Amino acid sequence: MLKKTVNSSHSHWMDAGGPSGDIVISSRVRIARNLAGIAFPHLLNDAKSRDVIHAVRLAIEDKEAVKKIGDLELSLLSELSPVERQILVDKHLISPDLLNSFERKAVVLRDDEVISIMVNEEDHLRIQCLLPGLQLKEAWDLVDQVDDGLEKTLDYAFSEKLGYLTACPTNVGTGMRASVMLHLPALKLVKQLGGVLNAISKVGLTVRGLFGEGTEALSDLFQISNQITLGQSEEEIINNLITVASQIVSQEQAARRALYKDSHEFIEDRVYRAYGVLKYAHILSYEETMRLFSDLRLGMEMGLVSGIPSRLLNELMVRIRPAFLIKLAGREMSAHQRDIYRAKMIREEFKNL
Repeated sequence: MLKKTVNSSHSHWMDAGGPSGDIVISSRVRIARNLAGIAFPHLLNDAKSRDVIHAVRLAIEDKEAVKKIGDLELSLLSELSPVERQILVDKHLISPDLLNSFERKAVVLRDDEVISIMVNEEDHLRIQCLLPGLQLKEAWDLVDQVDDGLEKTLDYAFSEKLGYLTACPTNVGTGMRASVMLHLPALKLVKQLGGVLNAISKVGLTVRGLFGEGTEALSDLFQISNQITLGQSEEEIINNLITVASQIVSQEQAARRALYKDSHEFIEDRVYRAYGVLKYAHILSYEETMRLFSDLRLGMEMGLVSGIPSRLLNELMVRIRPAFLIKLAGREMSAHQRDIYRAKMIREEFKNL
């Protein structure tokens, strides 16, 4: 299963077509869990780390406990090459932090990649569900099923007063992080984005870049997630994020209408320039390609460009990353060689449309 995952640029969350899918690229719910009586991962030696992995393996192999979830497969990160490990990050199946001291860590995947579990990251388990569009409730339902199934075998660290115990105090309580990835180019162009993002921080939410905390918002993509896990139920966290995300969707839609009404020549020129460069360029850096993807995606969502599936753009966001380019080429490449290879790959994709 894992070899199939690292050889493909596609994941289910890229399928597009979900609720509000023209603006909400994906919804993610992740919960942190730790095993009772075992130190947090950063305090574990190699033997204890293996004990945690073994316990998780036994839990997912209990077919009666996880029968509603589907087939899950555990793989050691040490069994993968550095490029393959990075592809898992690029597909948003694991966090960049899981790559540190990877010899002690593992990942559990369902074959459609909707469910992934990081083992021995900051916590013993980070259970994640990733779906296309605005589907936070559906993602939480799936995570809850996985959590209940694993708990039939695993003894979680839990306090009646505090809730689930986690390595980081900010995750204590529900242990939940829920997030949506939003494409917000129009709000940026009409210079309203700063005000929207500032307002978000006042209602217990935070804004991160494409790959989470400490990363930049490439391609006008922003992750909005909850900051508070203690004192709120899972349902309250989910409902609050859905309400805010829906409001942002409405604001982005209004900004797009205003842009096209007042500056349609500017928008059309920007979109068609992006399309032309992507279709014919022979050298493309990763950063430039992501900017062009944002403009092209905006044109597709506004009906200015047809014949390009949204799913393709989502997949290409992974395929243009250095790790996947090296995987495709079957050899190491310099940054300049990757820029040439990236442009060639995109030209071929657009020629085949």
